[in-house]
Amino acid sequence: MKLALQLDRPLVVFDIESTGVNARQDRIIELAAIRVDPDGTETAKCWLLNPGVPIPKETTEIHGITDEIVRNCPTFADVAGEVEEFFRGCDLSGFNCDRFDVPCLEEEFARAGRNFEASARRHIDVQRIYHKKEPRDLSAAVQFYCGRDHTGAHGAEADTQATLDVLKAQLAKYDDLPKTTEALDEYLVPRDPLNADRMGLLRWTNGTLCVNFGKKKGVPLMELFTHERNWLRWFAKGNFETDARMIVQDLLDFGRLPPRP
Repeated sequence: MKLALQLDRPLVVFDIESTGVNARQDRIIELAAIRVDPDGTETAKCWLLNPGVPIPKETTEIHGITDEIVRNCPTFADVAGEVEEFFRGCDLSGFNCDRFDVPCLEEEFARAGRNFEASARRHIDVQRIYHKKEPRDLSAAVQFYCGRDHTGAHGAEADTQATLDVLKAQLAKYDDLPKTTEALDEYLVPRDPLNADRMGLLRWTNGTLCVNFGKKKGVPLMELFTHERNWLRWFAKGNFETDARMIVQDLLDFGRLPPRP
């Protein structure tokens, strides 16, 4: 199918597999791109890359790429010129690319001493189109699963009844959904026993509880308690999940950590 979009310059649709979900810190392992020229010609390229750091086990479980697979692959810096040439003069497209793929690519170019100039390009984030055309709010769920309008939207009583109706309809529609609350909870947010909190912001590594995100990723909480207590105070008062903040607050108040898993 031809792309029904008028192009005045090429459009590169691309996707990235990486060592993690932090666009500014994690490294690219695989970069796949299709350049669509204004005449409709499509050119595909794919680069398998050695990120220069170990690939976490939980990440490998998602995309299947191991340290061994990329051991003899080039680094991003090795192919930066080739990638830059492929993307030269092109606008950008991807799924959720504005939040992850574009900033991840920008960081890799910056590490290689090059300016990707993403802000000078136009962005077509396919996920944004999806969300604009197919709303994912409660009213849309009621219409999709229950076949009726959601009257009284944003009233707590009506929203509560509508939510229960949608849940009933989902369980009836999808035979493969778990039928116990414990199994359904695990299905929706898989639990990792090494995560100290539900979202995995704090994680046990080799028996030590560490930060699992951002610039402090991998730093033991007790090390921060000793040397950077202000960071812990910032976290405890920040916009993070309550269970993770309570662990940090307990450390600040009583100098203790939860028991090891």
